[in-house]
Amino acid sequence: MKNKAKFWGIHAAPSKWLSWFLFALPFVLLILGYLLASEYRHRQNPSDKLLPSFSKMATTMQHVAFEKNKRTGEYQLLSDTLASLKRIGTGLGMAALLGVICGLNLGLFPGIRHLFLPLLTFVSIIPPLAILPMLFIVFGVDELAKVVLIFIGTFPVITRDIYLTVKKIPREQIVKTLTLGASQISLVYRVVLPQIFPRLIETVRINMGPAWLFLIASEAIAAQSGLGYRIFLVRRYLAMDMIIPYVLWIVCIGITVDWILKSLLRYKFSWYMKQQG
Repeated sequence: MKNKAKFWGIHAAPSKWLSWFLFALPFVLLILGYLLASEYRHRQNPSDKLLPSFSKMATTMQHVAFEKNKRTGEYQLLSDTLASLKRIGTGLGMAALLGVICGLNLGLFPGIRHLFLPLLTFVSIIPPLAILPMLFIVFGVDELAKVVLIFIGTFPVITRDIYLTVKKIPREQIVKTLTLGASQISLVYRVVLPQIFPRLIETVRINMGPAWLFLIASEAIAAQSGLGYRIFLVRRYLAMDMIIPYVLWIVCIGITVDWILKSLLRYKFSWYMKQQG
């Protein structure tokens, strides 16, 4: 019998050590490529700003993260992070809350589905960034417009995902629940909701990427703080020593939130993870 392939092929089964090696290899190559390119550019031009050295980026981040801003008296990285997290948390949280309620009702009640599903489909096709100027005109340039943009960009996707998940629930289960004497409200919130709650967490994980996109776009246009605001503020000075670490910091935040949500699924909804394989 032939040994099972370790890397190549549909039925490949990488060992534990090979898995770790494959995981680390792209990052090692990326870092090595950056170091070589940065060294080359600095040999040609010691004042090069396009590919700053790691030491330069570390010095800059130490300044913005651990030294108070002389003008505001705040730690710049901390204040920017909290401002962005507040906006994305509020917008995405509202989209998830209303999305699960609307998705449940669309999936279970035909009358509501026929009334609102065409409108939801229409709204979901509108590019959120295309109406960003309208949002600033209607809601002003303060926090509300940024939160509304994140909400508009993620709410239709979350709602449709929950709606499709509810539609997959066997009709027999719904009929049996009603036959046993449950009210329609009990059916929605005590029988169906617990089953689709794990999917809500999954769709929030998926929509974290678009939510960050909408946040950065809104902060770039009109804001006084935030990670996106800072990136677009220093771009005019070609301050890549701040832009690159800020982008990596956003990635770290996203990975952390994704890990937290995935851990919640694993420990609280293990049955769902088994169903998904």
